[in-house]
Amino acid sequence: MSEINPYKLKISQMRALVAVADYGNFSEAALQLDLSQSAVSHAIASLEDELGVLLLIRGRQGAQLTPVGERVITQARQVLCLLEEIVKEANLEKGLNGGSVRIATFRSVATHILPVVIARFRHSFPQIAVTIIEHLDHAGVEQAMHDGRADIGFTLLPASEEFETWELLKDEYVVLLPPTPRLRKTQVTWEQLESYPLILPSPTDAFYIQLHNHLHTWGFPLRVTYEVNEDSTIVSMVVQGLGAAILPRLAAEPLPAGVQVYSLPVPLERVIGVAILSNVLHTPAVFAFLDALRNVGQFSEKAAV
Repeated sequence: MSEINPYKLKISQMRALVAVADYGNFSEAALQLDLSQSAVSHAIASLEDELGVLLLIRGRQGAQLTPVGERVITQARQVLCLLEEIVKEANLEKGLNGGSVRIATFRSVATHILPVVIARFRHSFPQIAVTIIEHLDHAGVEQAMHDGRADIGFTLLPASEEFETWELLKDEYVVLLPPTPRLRKTQVTWEQLESYPLILPSPTDAFYIQLHNHLHTWGFPLRVTYEVNEDSTIVSMVVQGLGAAILPRLAAEPLPAGVQVYSLPVPLERVIGVAILSNVLHTPAVFAFLDALRNVGQFSEKAAV
């Protein structure tokens, strides 16, 4: 006797069995299923053949379940109920009454931009779950999207060609100087900046690389006294008079009272963009969140202040 392969059982057979059991005859079951009577009969016969047991007794008065049919019908109903739940979950994901959005980002965006956007989004779509996945830099964000762990990512532009992107805001790199001594001029010079011990992120930091290339282009000698990974720690060290720092404004905020803030002698900014993978079927929930992000132009003004 060959072993029964449960994967040969079909949902259509389960539907036919339940319909016949509910209506007591093949003709009424066929009518409810919008099938021919012969199709329903064939589905039941195929199911019985696969299981190797008789599920229904056919007679002039209709069809009745056998004892084993009574037991099987309970399981068949459970299978159909589970199928309905699967379809329901899929429909929720496709619609805007459920589903989820996974967002990969770095700290400054997660701190200053996402909370307001998510609050507004949740007001309009309370059933959509939003998950934030923080990374140290934009490289981690892009990898998360590439691996399928995030639907939307905040990255630096230009990005890899595998992503569809649009610009969200420009974030200026600013010079942070200790509260004292106060500079008399409104613009810091390269010579003044060189007179301070320099506090910068680690050379492995993606933002450091952009800054390093900019300073090298303009001949500024990059002699770093302290390498610190946490933005908040860098700002605290500036407050204590340990040196000067150069950070993107959003990374530096909130700025403590007394810290002197200047643009670089030759301004530099990072362009923060929103990215999704190209050629991927995204859910309506993802597109709804993208629409919410397109209404955050005020952050561009904030970053430029």
